[in-house]
Amino acid sequence: MASDTVLIIGGGPAGLEAARLLGDLGQKAVLVEQKSVLGGRPIDESYAALTHGFRSAEEAMNELITAAQANPSVSIRTGWEVAECSGAAGDFNVRLVKSGNGTSETVNAGSIIVATGFQHFDPGRETQMYGYYEYDDVITLGDAEKMLKEHKFVIPSKGSAPERVCFIQCVGSRDRQIGNEYCSKVCCGISSKLAIEIRQQSPSTKVFIFYIDMRMYGYWENEIYWPAQEKHHVQYVKGIITEIIRKGDRLLVRGEDTTMGRPMEVPMDVVVLAVGMEPSKGTKDVAKILGLKQNKYNFIEVPHDALDPTATSVPGIFVAGAAAGPKDLDDTMSMAGAAAMKAASTIRKLQNSNSKLQSASA
Repeated sequence: MASDTVLIIGGGPAGLEAARLLGDLGQKAVLVEQKSVLGGRPIDESYAALTHGFRSAEEAMNELITAAQANPSVSIRTGWEVAECSGAAGDFNVRLVKSGNGTSETVNAGSIIVATGFQHFDPGRETQMYGYYEYDDVITLGDAEKMLKEHKFVIPSKGSAPERVCFIQCVGSRDRQIGNEYCSKVCCGISSKLAIEIRQQSPSTKVFIFYIDMRMYGYWENEIYWPAQEKHHVQYVKGIITEIIRKGDRLLVRGEDTTMGRPMEVPMDVVVLAVGMEPSKGTKDVAKILGLKQNKYNFIEVPHDALDPTATSVPGIFVAGAAAGPKDLDDTMSMAGAAAMKAASTIRKLQNSNSKLQSASA
């Protein structure tokens, strides 16, 4: 008989939404999160506000967490890792290990949803000289989010409000030299959102965004991109940045203004690197344990010819969110819903099939 439980691996937005929806369907679900807290990147990295909508990230994630925790059909286990998996659709046996003490237990699941998310690109690996580990005032999107959440966006080395801030796009994305040829999809929108927030918290600060191409998806064009320029006076400069050095008490950003076709050197107080998405360690580890194919970038491979964005190479195992590649929150929540329906459907089809076989043999 097929197990009536769906195992969800990952307690970020995708995993929480899948758990909530399965619970609403009355489907038993076990959600396993490696860390001690739920919420994924928005909570781990203290996001200020979500893109788009500028809603408090903590508030939004807490709603998802509360909905999943309150559902009697959903069992949540934090601080557990997936160690082994055997079986097939309808009868997966997944061994979990408790972080720290090695306690283990096995969950019998009819289907599995992988929602292990992404990690940000480490700008220390970049071939261009951005000085992330050299200069305190070169930060990442995540660093900027934390300061904005605390309503204290300052020059890290001084603690004072910056006069000039710039964002550098596509750090770790669209880069053939390091093997990340793909666009990380959300960086342009997030940088524009953060630029607006900086201007709102520090109206005297001038904000610049240096970009290769601006890529805005869906409604971001009107909700973020144009308001950033027209209402908040963020300055967008099409160009390529090649080097950041310290000059006096400021950073000197060097590169090329590709619109004008000329070199540029601009002084900045703070440089924000728009780092892209890469598969998390958890995504890579879980893919190997479950026997899932990974694409050339080590995200979980989804067969594009199947018109099923949640399918994996193993029947009965589905993927949701950025474990399958760069995704925004709209994509993530949509995939979570689809994965939940697919997982529940898989179990019910197998249960119905088994019931028919038993009836026929009776």
